[in-house]
Amino acid sequence: MFMQAIEISAFGAPEVLRLCERARPEPGAGEVLIRVLASGVNRPDVLQRKGHYPAPPGASDLPGLEVAGVIEGGDAAAMAAQGLRPGDRVCALVAGGGYAQWCVAPVQQCLPVPAGLSDAEAAALPETFFTVWSNVFDRARLQPGETLLVQGGSSGIGVAAIQLGRAFGATVIVTAGSDDKCAACQALGAHHAINYRSQDFAAEALRLTAGRGVDVVLDMVAGDYVAREVDCLAEDGRIAIIAVQGGVQAGFDAGKLLRRRLTITGSTLRARSVDFKGAIARALHAQVWPLLESGAVRPVVHSRFAARDAAQAHALMESNRHIGKIVLTWEP
Repeated sequence: MFMQAIEISAFGAPEVLRLCERARPEPGAGEVLIRVLASGVNRPDVLQRKGHYPAPPGASDLPGLEVAGVIEGGDAAAMAAQGLRPGDRVCALVAGGGYAQWCVAPVQQCLPVPAGLSDAEAAALPETFFTVWSNVFDRARLQPGETLLVQGGSSGIGVAAIQLGRAFGATVIVTAGSDDKCAACQALGAHHAINYRSQDFAAEALRLTAGRGVDVVLDMVAGDYVAREVDCLAEDGRIAIIAVQGGVQAGFDAGKLLRRRLTITGSTLRARSVDFKGAIARALHAQVWPLLESGAVRPVVHSRFAARDAAQAHALMESNRHIGKIVLTWEP
């Protein structure tokens, strides 16, 4: 059987994204087949489109790292072990293939759609919430009462980090590129917002913490930001790098790491094992899904595009005009 999908016809500008027909994927052991109703758009999709972020071995060459839809079949025993069955509404983190009408996903990486959320809202959850949980709470060990600095607070990652940081008892400081974006971040729960175009974020972070510094930085910029982040860390502070939009080379004062016992860590999620991602899914289900169902935390969807307009969605992503997530929708 065949399906519609969005493929990368050649590496380049958004216009290389093309509606095509592909064979419907077949689920294997430990997998389910999802009829996709919405697909999240993420910065790694843009990198893949440009030829800078290839799919891991064995993954679909189609872009798309998160989907929401309905389970149509798959490994019955694996589904039962996760409390899932055909007909259930789920969202899922995938290593590729999300820009399609049907997608195969590991059962461990599927989560039920939180009560009250639309398919588009559910598709906005997996990539960002898995990433924030893994890096801010697992790797950087953010604790209640600490201060979290989020670079790019208006991004999909940023709006998730703001809400989760606040929900788990942290003081949240964000950076954003305009006063309007700063205001939007504060409306979502950030305690303080710094316009990085008009203010020195390191100096402001120190001022806002009365010179103490921040405990955790979630950094998607890297490059020359790292040295400034080191400067505004508190003793025993941690930096978690999740992207390198500002460049892969970073110079900083290593003596400060020694004297103040600082940690710089980083990770990417796409190539990690199913078991690793499954552990994150279980943590999210136990600790974050109740917050989503109560409305204490919510997905922020800036724009929805019909899947055939994926090029427009990517153009918006690259413009940096959005606040929150961009989602593609498929006809049911």
